[in-house]
Amino acid sequence: MKRTASASWTGGLKDGQGSISTQSGVLSNTRYGFAARFEDGPGTNPEELIAAAHAGCFTMALSGQLGEAGIVAENLTTTAAVTLEKVDGGFSISAVHLDLVAKIPGGDQKAFDEAANKAKAGCPVSKLLNATITLNAKLES
Repeated sequence: MKRTASASWTGGLKDGQGSISTQSGVLSNTRYGFAARFEDGPGTNPEELIAAAHAGCFTMALSGQLGEAGIVAENLTTTAAVTLEKVDGGFSISAVHLDLVAKIPGGDQKAFDEAANKAKAGCPVSKLLNATITLNAKLES
C-alpha cells in the first residue's frame, strides 16, 4: 500500500509560499509557509501534519491493542505535540508528546496502560520518527 502527498513552493524561504495536497483530497493546495511554521501565521506546516498523523496512528493502534485485550473504549482522544528545535545550525524534530484521554467504563488501569504503551511503541508513525516519544495516558471510567 502506498499513499501520496505533494508540495510545491515558490519564492525564497521567508517571503515564499507553498501548498500541500494529499491523494485523498483532504488537503488540496493547502497553504504553508515560513510564518505558518515559525511565527504562528495562517496555514499549516510539516510539524502540524506530523502531529496529526501521529495522533491518528497512535489512537487507531490503541483501539487495536485494547481490542486484543477484549476491551472496547467508549472514546479515545489523543493530542500530539511535536517539538521542533534548532540544533547545530539546522532544525530537528526532537520529541513528540502524546496526551491521551480514554473513556472506558469499568476499565482496568493495568490493561489500559499496557495497551497504551504497546500502541505508542508499535504504531507505524512512532516507528518512523527518530524522536523521544512520551505519553500521558488518562483512563476515565
